[in-house]
Parts: sequence; C-alpha cells; structure tokens
Amino acid sequence: MAVYDFTVKDRKGNDVPMSNFKGKVLLIVNTATGCGFTPQYEGLEKLWQEYHDKGLEILDFPCDQFGHQAPGTDDEIHQFCMARYATSFDNFKKIEVNGENAEPLYEYLKSQRGFAGFTGRKGWLMGLFSMIRDRKYKTSADIKWNFTKFLVNREGEVVERFEPTVEPAEIADKIAALL
Repeated sequence: MAVYDFTVKDRKGNDVPMSNFKGKVLLIVNTATGCGFTPQYEGLEKLWQEYHDKGLEILDFPCDQFGHQAPGTDDEIHQFCMARYATSFDNFKKIEVNGENAEPLYEYLKSQRGFAGFTGRKGWLMGLFSMIRDRKYKTSADIKWNFTKFLVNREGEVVERFEPTVEPAEIADKIAALL
C-alpha cells in the first residue's frame, strides 16, 4: 500500500487517482474555513506559489469534524478560499479524517506518521485542549484538529507530519529539500 494506491474525489465529486501526483512532492492538509488556524491558507498559498513550478502540489481536504468549522458546500468552501486567501492549489471534496467514515487516504497517512506532539507557540494550548477532548490523545494517531499537514516525497513516502501549531512557513525548508 502506498499513497499512489488511493483515489480521492475532487470538489465536484470526480475521481482523482493519487497516482496522478507521482513524482511530485505533496503537502496534504485537512482544512476548515472557520477555524483559528484558517489564516494558514495564506502560508499554504505562499508555499504553493514558491514551489509549485519545482514540483510541489498542495492537496486541500476540507473537514468538518472539528467544531463544525468547515460549513458549506464544497463549492462554497472553494469560493471562500479563493476570495479570502486567493488560493491556487486544489480543493478536494469535504471528508472525514477520523472514525469509521474516515477517508482511506487519511487512514493510510495516519498509519505512516502518527501524532508526535504539538510544537510552537500554540503547542501547549493545543495539548491542553486535546487532553480535555481525549485523555489518551498522545498515543492515538488520530488527527487532532484542522490544518494537520502530511509531507510526501517524490517517491510517495510519507516523510513527516506537522500538527496545526506548525505554520506553513516553518516547513518551507523541508519542502525545498525534497524538491
């Protein structure tokens, strides 16, 4: 099993084989339009602008599992992203990332890179918040919140997971190293 073995849906509901992205560096992100981390769209767009021509693809999967912070249809979410943050990267169909209805791609991503802890200025707050929601959050590979990012190399290997407290600009050097 590899990243390329999955098929996802674009925001219109069309199948998109992940094999379409062979040879690219991928940053796969679960997002929400009404989250405290939503301004990370700006940083994601900057990464895409800087590295897309060198082989980076950002795959944006809206997710409404965390505080219902991704309301609206897939097209409404896309319009919000374009109008508010001028995003150019692909928005996919809204998915679930945890539980029995979790997107199979996300089950795979979590199996490859589990939760390794929160970092950054907001890390302690997210840790406290996560402990209130789930006392065993540290040992679970589940996605903890919106804007968890998975970095995939050109060979389709999941090389790193970044929690929501990691800003996109903080991973630019890791992306550049894979390109």
